[in-house]
Amino acid sequence: MRKITYKDSGVDIKSASIFKSKIKTLVRKSFRKEVLTDIGGFGSFFKLEKSQYKNPVLVSSSDGVGTKLVIAKLADKHDTVGIDAVAMNVNDILCTGAEPLFFLDYVAFSKVKEDVLVDVVSGINKGCIESGCSLIGGETAQMPGMYKEGEYDIAGFCVGVAEKDKIINGDKIKAGDELIGIASSGLHSNGYSLVRKVLAAAELKRMSAELLKPTRIYVKPVLKILQQYGQSVHGISHITGGAFYDKISRILPKNIDVRIDRNSWNVPEIFRLIQNKGNVEDKEMYHTLNMGIGMVLIVEKKASPMIIDKLAEFKLKSWIIGQAVKGNKIVEIV
Repeated sequence: MRKITYKDSGVDIKSASIFKSKIKTLVRKSFRKEVLTDIGGFGSFFKLEKSQYKNPVLVSSSDGVGTKLVIAKLADKHDTVGIDAVAMNVNDILCTGAEPLFFLDYVAFSKVKEDVLVDVVSGINKGCIESGCSLIGGETAQMPGMYKEGEYDIAGFCVGVAEKDKIINGDKIKAGDELIGIASSGLHSNGYSLVRKVLAAAELKRMSAELLKPTRIYVKPVLKILQQYGQSVHGISHITGGAFYDKISRILPKNIDVRIDRNSWNVPEIFRLIQNKGNVEDKEMYHTLNMGIGMVLIVEKKASPMIIDKLAEFKLKSWIIGQAVKGNKIVEIV
């Protein structure tokens, strides 16, 4: 009777080891000076330079890419979804005023070509470099029977740091503050179950270049704004799942509403296409998709012009899209 090996069950340890050795050189490109060890150990070490902070607080986030991965597989294009995994995490902790420090990834699959995995990790590393954080470790999990051949899933975990007395949580938002909407790069990484419901597989494949545009990373420009105008920034919201209604109301004080003018920016054509083809109501669109606005800053009115000018220096389009008024934590889009 032939002896069964782990490889017979679908897990190829040797192949996984070769893959990890291939990505080591790539991943090192994202290392900040605080990284103390190479990837591949039982734990990853990152030295927090406490002398740079008065009262540092660590901020963490965990998120994934969602069903956007279905379109990556359909189009056989895998070099951007890793950027999405990073963006979803670093943009979230940025909402607290935190600087991302390091990132760990989790890639799970049954049987995937090695070059696909390299593309995925290359994208993760690119996202880390773009956001100024280090990819210091993670997990590549072979899971036969959990995924169909060629399918995979990505998630990530990010840790950042903020000064305790500069944490942004929305409690300073007041009536008269203005909302600055910063342009998205497209659909980003939420609402794809709706997109796949509306568009046929052939349309998804044909439009994959648009649909697979990576989520914009806002870290460097927003951190620069916080350095210069931090006292005037009262709230930051990353427009992802739940979009305008859920993500903005989350940071509002109990006595504040926001009123958003839907005509204050031009909604990109891809959103109108999805809405028209699927006969989706306006409220559903603004509750599911970012509609061309990837991040919202709630700021003192006097600071709005300077912040918009600073964003323009980073080649980011932005608009005053609404204002805060007295109310009950309600987001109104008019």
